[in-house]
Amino acid sequence: MFPFLPANDCLIDSHCHLDAAEFDGVRDDVVAEAIRQGIGQILVPAVNQATFAETLAMRERYGCWLAFGLHPIYLAQHLDEHLADLEHKLATDRPVAVGDIGLDFYLPALDPVRQEYLLVEQLKLARKYGLPVILHVRRSQDRLLKYLRQVPVVGGIAHAFNGSEQQAAAFLARGFKLGFGGAMTFRGSQRIRRLAATLPLSALVLETDAPDMRPEWAQAVPNRPANLLRFAEFLAELRTTTPEAIRTATHHNTLQALGLG
Repeated sequence: MFPFLPANDCLIDSHCHLDAAEFDGVRDDVVAEAIRQGIGQILVPAVNQATFAETLAMRERYGCWLAFGLHPIYLAQHLDEHLADLEHKLATDRPVAVGDIGLDFYLPALDPVRQEYLLVEQLKLARKYGLPVILHVRRSQDRLLKYLRQVPVVGGIAHAFNGSEQQAAAFLARGFKLGFGGAMTFRGSQRIRRLAATLPLSALVLETDAPDMRPEWAQAVPNRPANLLRFAEFLAELRTTTPEAIRTATHHNTLQALGLG
């Protein structure tokens, strides 16, 4: 079992697809490496109905936190009846959040009307079960904020945040924390770095999105949850503080975002 440390100020990877195929055959080693680097907990969000079982298996083997949701990038795979399957998982399997859900207006093949329908239905489920949400937000910040006003939820995490300061403030006002990870390690990501450096520390959580969102120093290999330690150290440098301060703050922020602390 994963020795998660909810009572301590361990590092928490608030977004990691540990069930991804890239980790098949090496998953135990990946988890062991993360533990050695001080990662005390991982949140594993599902992306479609077909992965609900694999996501649940991550808790059974490693003790991870779980979220169930229908990710907008996998839009072609989502059927209307999968919303009923999702509600069943929310009612019976005790996830900590609904996710990944959201809007992706970057990829032109993704029908925005269908995306918005599924988002609203999942926000309704999150509200029904009193769960926070893990949001995929890509070129869709203002539209997502519109739906959060229409279907208020208890908060959650805006994953891989890449919006403006004004949009950040709007998410924070609705009870959300903002996820930062590999994108801030790129020298060209000046806007993300500025946000990471200047937003209130109480607004931030750390994430890897492993195996995706590879950091600048490891573009040729899948991202791993163990990289979270270097992300924390990098964030500390940006904010001119200590890694210990980042660890303590982001631990508390993640628990708060998920209603666990």
